[in-house]
Amino acid sequence: MSKKILLISASPRQQGNSDILCDEFIRGAKESGHNAEKIRLADQNINYCTGCCSCISGNGTCAQQDDMNEIYGKILSADVLVLASPVYFRSFNGQMKTFIDRVCPIYSMISNKDIYFIISAAGGKLPVESTVQSFRVFTGCLHGNQEKEVIASTGIWDEGGVKGSKASKQAYEAGLKA
Repeated sequence: MSKKILLISASPRQQGNSDILCDEFIRGAKESGHNAEKIRLADQNINYCTGCCSCISGNGTCAQQDDMNEIYGKILSADVLVLASPVYFRSFNGQMKTFIDRVCPIYSMISNKDIYFIISAAGGKLPVESTVQSFRVFTGCLHGNQEKEVIASTGIWDEGGVKGSKASKQAYEAGLKA
């Protein structure tokens, strides 16, 4: 059965390590016959949440007119959601935080999805664990979703250094079995 897979990449660099891991996930997913799309947050016009609360009564809409309005439908129609970010100070970066905040209008409608986390950290195990915990704070607000796997690269500082790594293979294999 073909699945719709949506990858949200918060890497500010097009060939940053977490973005490369997304591409490996996509490669595996497409080889298995799935439809996979990556949204690079750095390429989108996404404003910060203003806390206006219009989304509470807006029935899944936001007062702001930016690229999130198109992304909402893609999130809701996906079977699999992959959240990918480099680690900044032991958590996901600002682009991912802004994205998560802007999911507010539809968060109660995001259900029954398989969730994967892709994390790249120059440091070791601790930044990965704290970033996973940060992602789980968000996904814990969603209903009926199942966390499937954490794909993490650690100890790689250089852009593109993840190519050919254990994490790269893990991302590809996760895409194959998604």
